[in-house]
Amino acid sequence: MKNLDTDKLYDLVGVGVGPFNLSLAALLDDQPEVEALFFEQKEKFEWHPGMLIEGTKLQVPFLADLVTMADPRSKYTFLNYINEHERMYQFYFLQRLDIPRREYNDYCQWVAQQLESCQFGHRVTNLRHVKDNESYFEVEILNLSTNEKGAFRTKNLVLGTGSVPAVPSSFQGLPEEDVFHTADFLKHQDRCKQAKSVTVIGSGQSAAEAFRELLKEQKRYGYRLDWITRSPGFDSMEESKLSLEHFSPDYVNYFYQLPQEKKDEIFPTQGLYYKGISNHTVTDIYNLLYEHSVGQEELDVGLQVLSEVENIEAKANGNEYRINCKQTETGETFIHESEVVITATGYKPLVPEFIDSLKSIIEWDEKGRYKVEGDYRLKTTEDANEIYVHSGISHTHGVGSTNLGLAIHRNKVIINHLLNRQIYKLPKKNVFQNFSAHNKGTASSSN
Repeated sequence: MKNLDTDKLYDLVGVGVGPFNLSLAALLDDQPEVEALFFEQKEKFEWHPGMLIEGTKLQVPFLADLVTMADPRSKYTFLNYINEHERMYQFYFLQRLDIPRREYNDYCQWVAQQLESCQFGHRVTNLRHVKDNESYFEVEILNLSTNEKGAFRTKNLVLGTGSVPAVPSSFQGLPEEDVFHTADFLKHQDRCKQAKSVTVIGSGQSAAEAFRELLKEQKRYGYRLDWITRSPGFDSMEESKLSLEHFSPDYVNYFYQLPQEKKDEIFPTQGLYYKGISNHTVTDIYNLLYEHSVGQEELDVGLQVLSEVENIEAKANGNEYRINCKQTETGETFIHESEVVITATGYKPLVPEFIDSLKSIIEWDEKGRYKVEGDYRLKTTEDANEIYVHSGISHTHGVGSTNLGLAIHRNKVIINHLLNRQIYKLPKKNVFQNFSAHNKGTASSSN
């Protein structure tokens, strides 16, 4: 591993090593003039480990790896990972653009192990902006294996702190083995198999994948299986080619230029671009339901839509939970009982406690969110050093903010700004459609 120098003034320190910061670290590995460090508290790279279910696929093509869309000649491409593992012909005969989610995680681990700039098992405990002869950030670190503390100086920061499960308050404080988020699905999968009844709450991709996996095993283990959502249906994700162009630099640029109140109006209407269920997952579930129905008068499976969960409480016998629900269109209330409850209630951006020490120099909007420049720098209240950010920017940069296919574009922008010159080309036109009326070829408004 890299010899950490606490006396050095680094050019960039990254907080967190998820796919976005790992991509940045890989691209910077070819920029020797940039001294960078990235700290991650986990012992190794892990990407949603609780949902690395066998058979699940990455929702973007393998070209959205860590480096290809910036530098296809890099040694850190997915194709080079395949080649180094002597699996090129197997992948060639697979004839797929999508890859297993487990393989994407393994690929990222392969890259992370080669990058000396990435330090795992190190927790960032505090950040401080220092004004001395030159201003810099001081990053306080705890080495989790040795319990030693250290501090590193850097000109700039990049925050890649990701997101955490969003769990409604009524679901908190209950036994974790009985009531848990899909983020911990694999951890508690054996508990599901032992239960008499299991209920999944939510209607996105994670909910569907957990439900599909439980449906596969239902006949073998004999539990009652239910799926409840407040949505009108178990809707498929919008995956048409032109719709996918919303995950492009063009749409990011268009969306960013809109007034904030207009962004806040548009973003909630775009759920099916990023929160729906992939078509192949819906098909898998329907096929399983059809197979299970052969020779059966009634399935021991329930799919309940238009039903909002108001709260959950443990029954007196301690064996089941009462889920109080309301049908959203008729207002009718009902009670659903289940021994195990899985919440697929999404994620929320993680704003770590140590950000509090920088609150005075960061600009916040009226809803307590970061104010972010178009080039992914936080707006600051004074002439501070740069703080680049990867998470918590959906309100400024739109639906593609968490999309892996845009990670490299974002890092190209950050690297160009960091080095104050064009290291990577940024094409002005990447898609076929126009989002703004001012683009060439669109109709202009009349006077």
